[in-house]
Parts: sequence; structure tokens; C-alpha cells
Amino acid sequence: MSITLHQTSIPVLIHGLQTLSTLLDKAEQHADEHKLDPQQLIGARLYEDMFPLSGQIQRASDTAKATATRLSGAAAPSFADEEVSFDDLQQRINKTIVFLESVTADQVDGQEQREVKMKLRGEERVMTGQDYLLQFGLPNFLFHVTTAYGILRNQGVKLGKMDFLGL
Repeated sequence: MSITLHQTSIPVLIHGLQTLSTLLDKAEQHADEHKLDPQQLIGARLYEDMFPLSGQIQRASDTAKATATRLSGAAAPSFADEEVSFDDLQQRINKTIVFLESVTADQVDGQEQREVKMKLRGEERVMTGQDYLLQFGLPNFLFHVTTAYGILRNQGVKLGKMDFLGL
């Protein structure tokens, strides 16, 4: 049995966003229980030159949308990076999931050899759809999900591996 490009992309992106949503729920509960200003968590970074939690959520959202767009040709919605609360971040995640759910298997499957062009550090890169997904789209998306998890763990939010896996 073979696995399709759609099966290896859209459901994985949705699952990762649902995981981020759960992580944000736990972060909000942590802030409430410990009487923390939510901005302490939303603005937290692992290192000074890295995006804060809010930026990690925004980049995960953008990467998920871009991956779906580059594989399917569907036009993705554009979101301004204006989220300042847990609720704002949850809304962005939800809007991204709604977009991803609109991308059908018929739009993605068969696009393994589709030419994907993008600029990385000012240099144009060309990949096939399959290579893009496996070598850039998913790794980049999971980097931001992992970093969001790491920020919250670093801030004392009680999370474990199963929280990251979304199980």
C-alpha cells in the first residue's frame, strides 16, 4: 500500500496545529494557576535572537499555509502578525486549520513532481513537490512546533513528550 502526498502533508500539518492549540491551552492554565501575566509566556524566547512563542505560532501557521499552497496551488489566506493573547493565537491556529481542511486530496495528490520555487536567504531554490514537503515544508513546520514546546517547557509549563506528540 502506498501513501499519498496529501496523506503525508495536510493531516500532518493539521495534527501539528492541533497540538499547538493544546499546548497553548496548557500554557494559559499554567499562567492562571501561577498568577502569571500571559505576556510572560507569549513573549518568551529560548534565545534572544529567536522568535518568541507568538512568533513560533505565527511561523508554524505561515509554514503550514505555504506548504499547502506550494503543493496544491490553492491560494492561502494572509494573516497579519498581530496576535497578542492566547485567544488571538488560538484564532490564528483555527483559521489555519480551516484553510488546510479546504485543501483536497485531488489538489495535492499527483503533485509530487510539481516544480516548487522559493527564495531562501536571497537565493532561488527549485525542488519537486515531494522533495519540498519532505526536505523543507514539514521540517520547517515541525521546527516551529518543537520550539514553541521548548519555550513553554523552559517557562515551567508541565508538558511531556505525549503532549508534543498530541496523543
